[in-house]
Amino acid sequence: MIVLLWIRFIVGIIMILCGLIIFAIELFGVFEFHYVLNRMHAAAMGDTLGIALSMTGLIVLCGLNLPRSKCCWSSSFCGLHLLWHHICWRVLRW
Repeated sequence: MIVLLWIRFIVGIIMILCGLIIFAIELFGVFEFHYVLNRMHAAAMGDTLGIALSMTGLIVLCGLNLPRSKCCWSSSFCGLHLLWHHICWRVLRW
C-alpha cells in the first residue's frame, strides 16, 4: 500500500513539473516569436497544455472527485466553453 502511495506521489509531481516546463517554454515562445499570430498560438497552446498537466497532477495527488474534475475542465477557456454547453444543453434544456 505504501508503494502505491509513493507511485501516485511521483506521478503527480512529474505531471506538475511537466506543466511548469510547458509554461516556461510558452513564455520563451511568446517573447521569441515576432509575428502576432505565432505569439497568440504559443500562448494559447502552452496555457491549455500547462494548466491541463498541472491540474491533472493535482488531481492525481489529491484524488479524483466531481468538484476537482470540474475545476480541471474550467481551468481553460475551451474547457469552460464545453462545460457551459453541457450545462445549457443537458441541465437547462436550452
